[in-house]
Amino acid sequence: MSDRDRYLAVIDKIVETTLAGKIRSQEQIYQRLLRDIRPGTGEIFERCLAERMEETEASVGTTTKASRILRALQTIEKQWQRWQKENQETAAITSAVRSILASEPEDRLEALLGAIDPNQDTPWTGEQLRQLAKSLHGEAEDDSPLRQLAAGLTEGLTTFARLEGDLVSWMYETRRNIGFGGTEERPGPWSLWARNTEAYFPGEVFQTLARGESLGELAARHSDLSGQQFVELAIVLQGLQRGLVTWFDRQPYDVKMGKQLSVSTFLVFSSVWCQLSEGFSTRPVLADACFQMALQILRTFAQRETFPLYGGVFASFSGEYLEHTLEYLELPLKRIEGTQEKARILTLLGYSERALGQLDRAREFHEEALEIAGDAGDIACEIASYNHLSRLDAAAKDYGTAVDRAQRALIVARQAGDRRGEANALANWGYSRVLQAQQLERLDEATSEQAIAYLQQGLTLSEQLGDRQSLALCAYSLGLAYVLLEQPSSAVGYLQTALEAAQASGDLYLQGLNFATLAEAYYNLQDAGRAIVTASVAAFLLDRIQASEWRQAAGLLAIIQGQLGDEAFQSQLERNRSQILPFIGVDGYDELSNLIDRHRNDA
Repeated sequence: MSDRDRYLAVIDKIVETTLAGKIRSQEQIYQRLLRDIRPGTGEIFERCLAERMEETEASVGTTTKASRILRALQTIEKQWQRWQKENQETAAITSAVRSILASEPEDRLEALLGAIDPNQDTPWTGEQLRQLAKSLHGEAEDDSPLRQLAAGLTEGLTTFARLEGDLVSWMYETRRNIGFGGTEERPGPWSLWARNTEAYFPGEVFQTLARGESLGELAARHSDLSGQQFVELAIVLQGLQRGLVTWFDRQPYDVKMGKQLSVSTFLVFSSVWCQLSEGFSTRPVLADACFQMALQILRTFAQRETFPLYGGVFASFSGEYLEHTLEYLELPLKRIEGTQEKARILTLLGYSERALGQLDRAREFHEEALEIAGDAGDIACEIASYNHLSRLDAAAKDYGTAVDRAQRALIVARQAGDRRGEANALANWGYSRVLQAQQLERLDEATSEQAIAYLQQGLTLSEQLGDRQSLALCAYSLGLAYVLLEQPSSAVGYLQTALEAAQASGDLYLQGLNFATLAEAYYNLQDAGRAIVTASVAAFLLDRIQASEWRQAAGLLAIIQGQLGDEAFQSQLERNRSQILPFIGVDGYDELSNLIDRHRNDA
């Protein structure tokens, strides 16, 4: 007998015994459902119940019995809904087990990782994973690889439970800056987690990260890694990443700890998997599984409301710069089709490449993101791509195209009601218009007033939205415009506002640009002390993230040094040391003379 015929018979029997008075409570119906519905066949039962209800509803009014049957069926429907709710977890576990068992032995690791993908309506809990491990172990019998997967789940949950108490305790062992202003020992969880785990391979991964060594080389040395060890690592890293993101999301939105660190957490953990994948090149199953984990993280990240469409250069929670982290993300992106998450990650990479001065690569990323976002219907990402391309055109001194792209972004943003995109488009239009008029030697009062008006609109809109990334860009563009218009007094206030917003958003590139432009403004105001402070911070920060604009700040320091003389310049630098150290630390301060020398040698 087919499942359909069997379930129709079950329904008819329940109705019959209900009408005969043999079933006197809804609980009895529920117990019958528990007994008769087999896991994984709920959809068939639901269709059979709907079929019987449609037939009965059509005959209601013709006989008294039809109405009684319908009431009995409606009672069954209520208990079926209860069954669904209370058996949802069991059904998910059963479905996962069936999917894994139906896979070829070499594909079972991929099937397991796909089954526990966090990008589901209801992510798996620890208890569900334990039940999944138990079910897999029960099915394993003589299947050693399947037992390994089950054991990996169990061991991973045990290892994570031991580390969960130290999820963020490393932040309080020694209070340090998160970013570049720390001491020689960078803050980070890796060494603490390595000390507090007895699990071999997770411990090796943590130690490697703590020492700043190659994860790829570590993986290559462990090409014989078992499925059990891999699954254990997957569960541990997935739990740590999820815990850190949740914790950071709940913190005040400030410079050191806040939502911007959630961004770096996604990027760091996806990078870890990408690096491991490279090292497992001789084990395609493990290499593919690493990519699978990286893609799951990127998919979760791209779907967040706080995804940084207009930013990209961040310090991580452990203090290092994320340039190389972002480089690793190119590898999994090549495997993703033209989806929304791919467009968004490309936008992030494009911004970061622009910060590094790689304008051609940045353009490639943003143009691909624009095309994919348009096809995927991601209007916000499409608008962001137009805005980023406008900034690239301005950087390439193609100001006419920059204005046109900003205008396009503005039109689409207003049509779509994307106020953040509108604010950025207003800033880009005003900024590019000032530069265009200056290039054409037509920077008259009317043109500058129009451009400033657009910039002011963007700033006001960003303030209303409470969007610090957009506020930083708009205020910076306004301050830069006033510097170009030779009105440094008006520029300083906007640049200070922009700097505070950039620090709050965690965007290191925008912070560096603000310090550099503030230095120019102070220099034009003949305030040598403040010019030296801001140029020093700008030169170090921008050089540390490998942004080409470090030369602009170092060049200004060289000019001031030439004007004051070496002794007076060093005196000014030492006098302002206490203002510089909080931003770049002792190491950064000691590096300033080398930066000035490098600029002179490159000139």
